Amino acid sequence: MRAGRVLVVLLFLVGVIGILITDEQIYPRLLYLSLLVLLVAYLWTRLALAGIRVHRHARLQKASAGDVFEEHFEIRNASPFLVPNIEVINESKLPGVSGSRVLTRIGGRRSVTYLARTYLTHRGRYTLGPTAVTGNDPFGLFHATRKFPSDETVVILPVIYEITSFPAGPGVLPGGQAIRKKSADVTPHASSVREYSPGDPLKSIHWPTTARRGKVMVKEFEQDPQAEVWIFLDVQDGAHYNQPYTPPALEASQILYRRVPRFVLPPSTLEYTVSIAATLSHYFIGQKRAVGLVAAGRIPTFISAERSDRQEAKALETLAYLEDDGRLSLSESVTMQAPQLSAGGTAILVTANVRPELLTACEDLQRRGLYPFVVLLDPETFGGSGGADALQQTLLTRGVPVCRVRNGDDLSQTLSAFSPSRGKISWQRIPSSPLT
Repeated sequence: MRAGRVLVVLLFLVGVIGILITDEQIYPRLLYLSLLVLLVAYLWTRLALAGIRVHRHARLQKASAGDVFEEHFEIRNASPFLVPNIEVINESKLPGVSGSRVLTRIGGRRSVTYLARTYLTHRGRYTLGPTAVTGNDPFGLFHATRKFPSDETVVILPVIYEITSFPAGPGVLPGGQAIRKKSADVTPHASSVREYSPGDPLKSIHWPTTARRGKVMVKEFEQDPQAEVWIFLDVQDGAHYNQPYTPPALEASQILYRRVPRFVLPPSTLEYTVSIAATLSHYFIGQKRAVGLVAAGRIPTFISAERSDRQEAKALETLAYLEDDGRLSLSESVTMQAPQLSAGGTAILVTANVRPELLTACEDLQRRGLYPFVVLLDPETFGGSGGADALQQTLLTRGVPVCRVRNGDDLSQTLSAFSPSRGKISWQRIPSSPLT
């Protein structure tokens, strides 16, 4: 490219100087030749790049942190002109994104395809684009750039750690006092019957009533309050800590053959909080428990308790966008939402806040007949202040189980090994009235 520029410049200078000092016909021809080359190079660059088309496609629109994300690129030259070389630049904000390439000699009406793999390290929602394409003429005299916007996105879900057990209050056992709230799930509490609607499960059909009325009737159930597990996340602005973090630098061969190391959470209490919530949601929904999620961020989040795969997908996508931008503390969030929770349920509070107001939140839950658990992130190990030891001891003496999590802990082992029996816990069961 540089040699081409030098050649054209020399032709131009020799032609101009020759015209000025002599009448030889060769010098005007050299000047005209240099100008013709400039014109052809300019038109070639513009026309060839005008025919470039970029198509990007990802097979999946959702992935998890720690996965390898694959995206297909197709660069097509729709013009009849040869494109000597172009540079494809992936301008997506996805951290560590790949897909930028230098392509050479793309013939007219031809296309080039390739696969880009990116190791995902950050949760969130990212646009797959825009894509910038820069082209040059054969002499390297001119270059032009086109940008191709994209409306496709990918949602990076928080990482889920597999756990074998996690305790819940004794109120999660079925058979408790029913509440007057309809449930789409089959519970021990059948409240009434109604006419069959398309989509109702056949196991809900009440055959005696069907035979008596001559039309298909199904049972309606009320929720079992003792099956609910609520997860409260502390996302107050300024309540989280983090340390400097640089994502691991992986070689291209590791990503190509998927030989990536096990994903390690960044040293951030917010990322630990989100991952713990995702892990517990996955675990309890797998145990057929109704799980709800509460996070008082800038946009308050309240996901009603349900027990379905759809509920897990809803919780994970919500957690993917969560930021520590809330104005309410965890205690205030609990105070606002606790009246809407059914007695006998379990409330898991995930926080890195060691202020005494956490005690107030737990006491409020206990007074309402719920069983609070605290997953306490030790802020000192994340670069914050101390005080976790004193708070943990106070919570234990008041009958609140505490699972202590430190920076660098393996969440699979820490959460699975947690047992409330290690503290001074004395559960008080909520009396239930006999069913009639």
